[in-house]
Amino acid sequence: MYRQGDVLIVPLDESAVPAHLADAPGERRDARGRLVLALGEVTGHAHAVQGPGRLLREAGPLDPMLLHLPDGGRVVHEEHAPIPLPKGWYRVVRQREYVPGAVRIVAD
Repeated sequence: MYRQGDVLIVPLDESAVPAHLADAPGERRDARGRLVLALGEVTGHAHAVQGPGRLLREAGPLDPMLLHLPDGGRVVHEEHAPIPLPKGWYRVVRQREYVPGAVRIVAD
């Protein structure tokens, strides 16, 4: 397991990847060529992955994302040390917070 700020990255066995997502095209990269896992709304900083791979989002905003890194990669952020990730599949979960009557993703 890996954590960088409010992002948790959990290794995932390939057999646990939903069939409808295994071959999906994935999210677009940002202008710097990164896969953005979480964008800081206030600072503009981002938890992002450098290197080849795909980021796949489930339907809802609170659903986890799946990350496929066929050759490995690095998670980077302007205020944290980079984290190297070995090749494989990962579940990416954003930290949540409770607000009376609801749960929301933590805002950076």
